[in-house]
Amino acid sequence: MTTTKTTATKSAKTAVGFTAEERAAMKDHAAELKTAARRGSKATKADGEADVLAKIAEMIDPDRSMAEHIHAIVKEHAPELSPKLWYGMPSYAKDGKVVLFFQTAAKFGYRYATLGFNDLAALDDGEMWPTAFALTAWNAGVEQRITDLVTKAAG
Repeated sequence: MTTTKTTATKSAKTAVGFTAEERAAMKDHAAELKTAARRGSKATKADGEADVLAKIAEMIDPDRSMAEHIHAIVKEHAPELSPKLWYGMPSYAKDGKVVLFFQTAAKFGYRYATLGFNDLAALDDGEMWPTAFALTAWNAGVEQRITDLVTKAAG
């Protein structure tokens, strides 16, 4: 009887708690903070880029291909942003604060990848504007739109 009660309690906690994917993202973030603390003032932009490129290399297509394209766009059109990992996702920061990030479809079992922008992104457009975009494929139109967004976000 104790076993059944424990199992029911665990299930209830899972239902109202964090998913396995969310817990994994939090573990990724904790590891990123430890790495940053270990690097301390010796951290370089190249360290962050190496971390991001390693994470991108782990991805499966089409996410990997989209992440590679986004990374190239940021390097070319917003070189002032520094690559870094953020909750296990490639992201790009200004003064240590994340401006934009790429989340794979596989990360949380979604049907699309996401390009997201935090409040530091200079995307303001009137009273309301989008801060995240679903990505399902890459083409010239998508590339141009992302280039425009990244350029504007970097301010």
